[in-house]
Amino acid sequence: MHTVLLLADVPAQTLPARSMMAFTLVTHIILVPLGVALPLITLIMHGYGLRHGDTTALLLARRWSAVMAVQFAIGVVTGTVLSFEFGLLWPGMMGRWGDVFGLGFGVEGWGFFLEAVLIAVYLYGWRRLPARTHFLVALPLPFAALLGAFGIIAANSWMNTPRGFTLDAAGNPVDVDVRRAIFTPIFGPEYWHFVVAMFITAGYVTAGVYATGWLRGRRDRYHRLGFTIPFTFAAVFTPVQFVLGDSIARQVFHKQPVKFAAMEIVWKTNTHMPEYLLGRLHPDGTVSGGIKIPQLDSILAGFRPDTKVTGLTAVPASDRPTTTQATLVHWTFDIMVGIGSLLLLLALWYGVLWLWKRRLPVSPWFFRGAACAGVASVVAVECGWITTEVGRQPWIVYQNMRVAEAVTATRSASLWIMFALVVVVYVFVFGSFLVVLLKMRTRWRLADAEGGPRPPEETPRAELPETGTPYGPRSTGSRP
Repeated sequence: MHTVLLLADVPAQTLPARSMMAFTLVTHIILVPLGVALPLITLIMHGYGLRHGDTTALLLARRWSAVMAVQFAIGVVTGTVLSFEFGLLWPGMMGRWGDVFGLGFGVEGWGFFLEAVLIAVYLYGWRRLPARTHFLVALPLPFAALLGAFGIIAANSWMNTPRGFTLDAAGNPVDVDVRRAIFTPIFGPEYWHFVVAMFITAGYVTAGVYATGWLRGRRDRYHRLGFTIPFTFAAVFTPVQFVLGDSIARQVFHKQPVKFAAMEIVWKTNTHMPEYLLGRLHPDGTVSGGIKIPQLDSILAGFRPDTKVTGLTAVPASDRPTTTQATLVHWTFDIMVGIGSLLLLLALWYGVLWLWKRRLPVSPWFFRGAACAGVASVVAVECGWITTEVGRQPWIVYQNMRVAEAVTATRSASLWIMFALVVVVYVFVFGSFLVVLLKMRTRWRLADAEGGPRPPEETPRAELPETGTPYGPRSTGSRP
């Protein structure tokens, strides 16, 4: 009954606006890990190739840089759509609060512009710059990617823990302190949790391509090196992410107790709270299904079974997620943690065997797991964003503005039409992205079949990719 009354107060535009925003975010975030972390992974491979005179490593770095450029171009499209949606779908938020948190979007824009320039220089330099110069001019590229992430997370963390302003008599923000608005209490944990998630996801996605090739019988050095460096990169950060995840969950417990209650489907405030693995929350506060572990939620929140955990009923029904939203947040949170736990086991399997015997695992089950790790990581990232955004409902600016207050006045029918058009465009864009990647893969396989790179010990120094054709400065009279 309460849910029906709450929905009756929500403008008709809210559902199509939220659906469109959710769709564009869910699709855009598929590209974000490669945009944030692939430059760093590529430069690690590039530096390894230069240091060891390794033709194969330099070939991989050049090919990854091509993928990076294509992915960045697609990200331009999806990111631009998102930028327009903030103003078109949520004019109430941007109009009132833009002066407070808008700098985050500005920083993201600067990072985006710098990354675009550096990617162009990096791609152009493969055939035209001396080896060391080419590598050095690309070194700022990962920092430009992190700068873009800084801006987005600064804006999002402000929406979760807004500060850096005071309200006048009309409820409008004044006396804006930009520094406090950017560096909110949850910014640090959220930023590093996000960045490390991008590192892990990009590493496992990249390694998964070569793990699949390994399972199909391609056991050459090209696939071994293409797997080992990105997988090692991701595996090193996987246990770090568990520490960061615990840190941000603890910040949510203190700064957003109602969101924490939704994540753990806690109905009434109490101590000795159990932990539910999955399960469904009902409007009467009961939980069905799932696995109940007595007292564990209180222990995880405060390291003591008598830790008091705030429940959803601590605030009015109009100020908290609905039971359906809470169940969704709880499931996405549990799925994210579950995937992270499986990835940790996979990383430990790899790490222990490497430290013990200095070799890769030989079990096909390991490589099956590695091939699935990239997709699983993307799912975990999606679940993390759903947890963050849905858990904040009904607030678009936590405890300061509701989603219903920020939504556009455009007719809902028009918004549904816009949503349909966005879906059509995105199907075309992502379809084109897939076609381009498959064509690149086919061309590279044909090139390898005609005579792939020789081992570094068999390659004359003058013919290494960074110092001679086809990757270094062109020979006089060579074709463009």
